[in-house]
Amino acid sequence: MALQGTVLFSTVGRCFFGFDIFSVTLPSNLDAVHELTERRLTDGKSVNFNGQFLDEPETVVFVSERTGEPRIYLTQPENRIPSQIPTVPESHFLDRPVIKDGRLYFVSAHEKIDKLLSIRTAVYTAGIEDGNITRLTPYGAADYSPSVSRTGKFVAVASYGHRQWGGSVQDPDTDIVVFRPSDPEKRTVICKRGGWPTWSGDSTVFFHRKSEDGWWSVFRADLPENLSGEPVEPRRITPPGLHAFTPAASNDGKRIAVATRRPGTESRHVEIFDLETESFHRVSELLNPEFDHYNPFFSPESGFLGYHRFRGKSDSGELTIPHLEPVISPVKDLRLLRLNGNMASFTPDGKLIVYNPDFDIGLDRYSGVMIVRSDGSKRWTVMKNRIAFATAWSPTEKGVIYTSLGMIFQGNRSTVQIARISFDPAHLDDDHDEIAADVKILTREETGNNAFPSVSPDGKHIVFRSGRNGHRNLYIMDVVDGEFNGGIRQLTDGPWIDTMPSWSPDGKLIAFSSNRHNPRSPVGFSIYLIRPDGTELRRVHVAGPEGSDEVNGERFNHVAFSADSTWLVFAGNLAGLSAEPISMPNQFQPYGDIYVSRLDGSGLERLTWTAYENGVPAWHPYGEAEMGPISLDVADADELRGQFEEPKWLP
Repeated sequence: MALQGTVLFSTVGRCFFGFDIFSVTLPSNLDAVHELTERRLTDGKSVNFNGQFLDEPETVVFVSERTGEPRIYLTQPENRIPSQIPTVPESHFLDRPVIKDGRLYFVSAHEKIDKLLSIRTAVYTAGIEDGNITRLTPYGAADYSPSVSRTGKFVAVASYGHRQWGGSVQDPDTDIVVFRPSDPEKRTVICKRGGWPTWSGDSTVFFHRKSEDGWWSVFRADLPENLSGEPVEPRRITPPGLHAFTPAASNDGKRIAVATRRPGTESRHVEIFDLETESFHRVSELLNPEFDHYNPFFSPESGFLGYHRFRGKSDSGELTIPHLEPVISPVKDLRLLRLNGNMASFTPDGKLIVYNPDFDIGLDRYSGVMIVRSDGSKRWTVMKNRIAFATAWSPTEKGVIYTSLGMIFQGNRSTVQIARISFDPAHLDDDHDEIAADVKILTREETGNNAFPSVSPDGKHIVFRSGRNGHRNLYIMDVVDGEFNGGIRQLTDGPWIDTMPSWSPDGKLIAFSSNRHNPRSPVGFSIYLIRPDGTELRRVHVAGPEGSDEVNGERFNHVAFSADSTWLVFAGNLAGLSAEPISMPNQFQPYGDIYVSRLDGSGLERLTWTAYENGVPAWHPYGEAEMGPISLDVADADELRGQFEEPKWLP
């Protein structure tokens, strides 16, 4: 069967971002920053971020996801309606645009590479008038965060070079590399370990890195006269005691703007650091103390300071979140939808989706279990005021859902139980918002952590993960009586983690994620298949042959089957990082993307290219023609919110 139908997935935090680009006029005397007035430069549609000024009238180039994928746009002060800049039509990831002397510099990940677990992200340049595109990053290398010097003589990037991603997101081991755009193959590593370079003039580069004392700080490197020499020793600019990152240098070299995270504060803010007095001047905290602000940038003459932040409820623009959002798919007959929720499951007829809302919102109307029409037009709450995760429809009973009751990410002995939720499906109409339901617990409380139910296609059994024997293995039990009355048997057994099982639609196989090939690794998971009777266990080799470096680094989770049981969809880390992690709000397991492969691991296709964590996919055979267009404007939509978590690993 060809790749077709609809793949539904979730993205950590993305639905709530609501970013726009803002600016302030800077006074000549930084002591007067309390008099700043903020202006919004983008139109409040979709997510707008990572901007750069072209001129002092505040023409800005930026990234927006309004078309269902990141594209590059230009907006001018006399007309805030953005115009798209043509770049690479086949690219599904574009970032960090800079325009200099009639040329656009940007990041893209459109070119395929032969080696898995290698990064596609590279820097390109294109003529604004002719559109001719030139790759500046050497083939086989990976670059991020381009910055162009004052005269356009040099480009600086954060680069892995030809090295492979080591798996770290807490402190990616990139170097600061400089080259002339006219001779991009001749590259000079001016500093080891650094990211997010920014030029002051043509001879000084500022960048961020995690210091030995644990604080993220900004450093300065002055270019040596001989660019072919050894890397220089940079000088630390910002002091310990606070995190300072994503710097932008002013034209005169006297100031840098940084995003900061100060101890005891709840938000990331933009500040200006005066290099002569070595003092901070707070900017965004004076304007919006409760919002996070990201990735500042100066205008060419340093008269304006820009950044992106949550647009705020008082500003015009999109203020609500559709239940479902179309995402551009690289596969012609396979539709992609982003869900405003987590861990979803389709009904057999594809008309409804059950899911769990955001786990961090708490015990309010967003907790528990919810149902939405597959066109996004209507939503119902089935169970409130109980924390739940990982849902599954019964394939044979229209009013039965299975879920895991309890907190996610807990230990083996923590109480998490498999529950059967029964309700009257006739109440799924336009007159109801909440559906009364009966909840029946199917696992014994003393057995600890039981989660991730998946139902057999005949509707008689559930496979789930349990930590009851001190390890996390798979079990099968009855859908009505559960493990009571002896209706349970162990499917896998061993001192490792077997988790997130998924029963194939034809009933012949159960797919799951496991680290049994390397039980000491808490993050290295591969896909395994097993028959429901426990026979024919095998590993799906997607990243490479067993024992290869690629396989040892793979991390695959939340596997599910296509309708004909011949394809697998899953979240994986095969492409490494797409952007510098610290430049973004928190991604829990950063830079997972959605992939599909056949059962033997062949036919691998990457479906998503964003810098976010995409995960928990579900697959339904119906495509857009059968399911219809998605309703984006709905009455019961969630409101955008402006509070974002910092990366968990940021001290």
